[in-house]
Amino acid sequence: MIIVSKSDYILFRECKKNVWLKKHRPDIYDKSGLSEFEKSIIETGNEVELLARKLFPAGILIEGRGKEAQELTQKYISKKETVLFQPIFVRDGFLAAVDILEYDAEKGGYNIYEVKATNEIKEKVHFYDLAFQVNLLRKCDVKVTGIKLLHLNPDYVRKGELDLKNMFMTEDVAEGVEKLVDEVSAEMDGALEYLSVETEPVGHCSCIAKSRNNHCTTFQYSNPDVPEYRIHDIARIGSSKKKLQQLIDANIFKFEEIPEEIEFSEIQKNQIDAYVLDKILMEKELIRSEFDSLIFPLYFLDYETCPAAIPRFDGYSPYQQIPFQFSLHKLAAPIRQAQGVPAELEHFEFLHTSSDDPSRALAEALQKYTGNIGTIIVWNKKFECKRNEEIGKRLPEFKMFMDSINHRIYDLMDVFSKQFYVHKHFKGSTSIKCVLPVLVPKLSYKDLHIQEGGTASQSWDKIALSNISKEEKDKIAKDLLAYCELDTYAMYAIWRELENIIK
Repeated sequence: MIIVSKSDYILFRECKKNVWLKKHRPDIYDKSGLSEFEKSIIETGNEVELLARKLFPAGILIEGRGKEAQELTQKYISKKETVLFQPIFVRDGFLAAVDILEYDAEKGGYNIYEVKATNEIKEKVHFYDLAFQVNLLRKCDVKVTGIKLLHLNPDYVRKGELDLKNMFMTEDVAEGVEKLVDEVSAEMDGALEYLSVETEPVGHCSCIAKSRNNHCTTFQYSNPDVPEYRIHDIARIGSSKKKLQQLIDANIFKFEEIPEEIEFSEIQKNQIDAYVLDKILMEKELIRSEFDSLIFPLYFLDYETCPAAIPRFDGYSPYQQIPFQFSLHKLAAPIRQAQGVPAELEHFEFLHTSSDDPSRALAEALQKYTGNIGTIIVWNKKFECKRNEEIGKRLPEFKMFMDSINHRIYDLMDVFSKQFYVHKHFKGSTSIKCVLPVLVPKLSYKDLHIQEGGTASQSWDKIALSNISKEEKDKIAKDLLAYCELDTYAMYAIWRELENIIK
């Protein structure tokens, strides 16, 4: 018999066939496995839930999902136990574990608390999640008298020990959830019926009508006729749902099949033209104008950060980035060619390897290496500038310096986001990981042990928080330094290649 869990239902609302494969073809569903990012989300959720339980010191944890856990839940419910953590309910083919269930003696019923490791309520997900639980508990003859969301408070700033009462926000969402109960009940029945069918559903999965970022993990299996680079990759196509649906209805997935009469934004049209016409779109004079404004020495700067859901240090809020590393390449003067790397290029780096707040040490190192003049080149300046603002706020004595850094920043990504240079192999992206192999193919992240920021963040966590050997710590540090150094050298190499192109 098929059992539809709460998470199955949420996935069902996103893509029906994906959940069917999960239930009936785990060999296909499990192929992709969990990414490091997905694993970190699960770990963060567990960490936040453990802290939330401390707000209910009398709570009893029910472990497991089997018959014993179900019987234990019913035993405590019959005794009207005050607070239960993870009580398990199963009825009519549905299953759910409630994060926190609190008995309200005055009302003679239970308050459901859903704990979310987020800074805000997401009604389209959280309310449906809760409505599923409400329906199931009522099927189990459990009276629900309160429906609440417990989530992180974005305005909380740590000072001393964690203040859990202020770090969490409890919001009464009963009104919004109750409005969805009947709709969700019908969807639950539909999900159970759909997932109980043994024959695999034919045709495209529902993700076919969504942008790539919203595709399920089994998209390629369910849509084998859709090419790797496709209409779903058109920039901001997710904001043009009617246009995307129009193309899908016409069975058009390849760029070269897109009719000329369909209107696109200039950014989208340039992306399509670069691919279909197989040509590079370039505005040399506009790039030249950008680069003429740069002041030597040039500094190519990149931060690595860790977004801790639970603030670890004073002055931090939930999910505020901890800047633990930077790489800095300095070019003292315009390029004078020499053998190999130009002699003027210098490299400086910083990596915090202890468990305390890196902010002060990072700011001191940055101040030491950047001087008072020269353009500071970054990729996606909103990110770096925000980190600088936060450091200045946490450390007032560095505010003037961090503000001066921000005033000197130039965003090299602008060349590509403004479409002064468009190449078909960018595939509509302005990520340095997409631009670098096109402009400087000899450079690659593929040989590095750390190849993207998420892994860098998790690796630093191991150094700062885990009890690992000195050898392992040194190896991770070496990998982090190599990754961050390539980020800034890549910026330099892209800038240099563009300089050569626009001569």
